[in-house]
Amino acid sequence: MTTNKKIIEDTISVRKGEELNVEVVEELLRKKLPELSNDPMVVEQFSAGSSNLTYLLRVGEWQGVLRRAPLGPVNTGAHDMQREYRVLSAINPVYPLAPKPYFFIEDDSLIGAPFYVMQRLNGVLLGSALPDHSDGSKELYHQISNTMVNSLAKLHEIDYTKTDIVNFTKPQGFLERQVKGWIGRYENVKTDDVPGMERLIKWITDNRPVSQPATLIHYDFHLKNILFDKDDLTQISGVLDWEMSTVGDPLTDLASALALWFEPSDPDFIKSQRGETPITTRPGFMTRREFIETYSKVSGRDVSKMNYYIVFGYFKHIVIMQQMYYRWKKGQTSDERFAKLDEFVRNLTDWALENTGAKY
Repeated sequence: MTTNKKIIEDTISVRKGEELNVEVVEELLRKKLPELSNDPMVVEQFSAGSSNLTYLLRVGEWQGVLRRAPLGPVNTGAHDMQREYRVLSAINPVYPLAPKPYFFIEDDSLIGAPFYVMQRLNGVLLGSALPDHSDGSKELYHQISNTMVNSLAKLHEIDYTKTDIVNFTKPQGFLERQVKGWIGRYENVKTDDVPGMERLIKWITDNRPVSQPATLIHYDFHLKNILFDKDDLTQISGVLDWEMSTVGDPLTDLASALALWFEPSDPDFIKSQRGETPITTRPGFMTRREFIETYSKVSGRDVSKMNYYIVFGYFKHIVIMQQMYYRWKKGQTSDERFAKLDEFVRNLTDWALENTGAKY
């Protein structure tokens, strides 16, 4: 059964049109996890995120998370729940900040798409404010910055060759495939002509550097996917959204982290994308340059070509926003959050072009 009662602050009642077949899910849950109590299952939807659909399941004291692809047609290779489940199965044993996956269901006739259920990790997200809405301090924000850098570097130190991820990733030629692949994704969801897009794509194609030695990468490692310990905000309690994780150039991972690491001098359209001022604009947080320099010191990696990776990181973000806008324009979703993303795509294209000459 469902309820409209709000369970936790980061969930909402399930959005209209995105309801689950609760009876089917509960039956599967009890079959796969027979140790659950007899309490009725309660379902809420996570309010954050705009790609896959993510739901909180609760049975008594037990909590889990169900993830499935969004409604409507999806791009080939995107929103692959089976791959995401397999990634978590490989990574969780060596990196416990990743959620433990419980089971995967391939049959899309049950709730309309393949899905999997995983462990619910507890912690707080740092979006625009601290959990207690205090001003914090420069010292705290610098410590949080250091935690982010060091956690990313530690992820890149994991010996991925001792995990199952070696059996479904291809490190060789990673950056070349990524550049071609993300350009192809954009072409597949192109709607209107975007001034400057051809120039940006040409720059990304012509200036691609030689890849760094491959490591395990999260590829979406930024604050909206990082849970912090509510009792000690300098410690990470969980890392979410592993759908793009793979083995590849670690500097692409660093750039993905920085694509959403905002500074006070950044354009307003970037900082106010979600209608709030990002917390990283507060005094004490590292600048992107400081973040890169600290990562280089911790990891020992050459970051002299980070300008390219940063611009490519922005391009990836452009494509993701364009995919969401495409789905809205084609009537594949009625989520009004996507309705004005075409304007954001144009603005971010201009910003990415400005950064082709930046120094990091």
